[in-house]
Amino acid sequence: MVTGVIRRQPNINFQTATEADLEGLQDSEVLALSAKQQRFLVTHDRRTMPTEFAEFIVDNKSSGVLIISRKIALETVIEELTLIWSVSTAEEWIDRIAKVPL
Repeated sequence: MVTGVIRRQPNINFQTATEADLEGLQDSEVLALSAKQQRFLVTHDRRTMPTEFAEFIVDNKSSGVLIISRKIALETVIEELTLIWSVSTAEEWIDRIAKVPL
């Protein structure tokens, strides 16, 4: 997913969970680290992340979260992510959570 997005839009600063040191962290820790780094979070975690996100934004700011369904074809995910990146601003995603497909 990350490689496909970067191939389409080389100027997107997109990291894998490994690159961002997110692997093994609790959702609340992932949200806090993303917020601290002012990074938009893309995740497959649709089971627990929405609840954690709702709790997190009560006292914190988030740069936004996008939940990607594992059932969607990779090409569609890449298209959706590059479209979102090209038509929205960072400010539009503050304290917002959404799912792909939109």
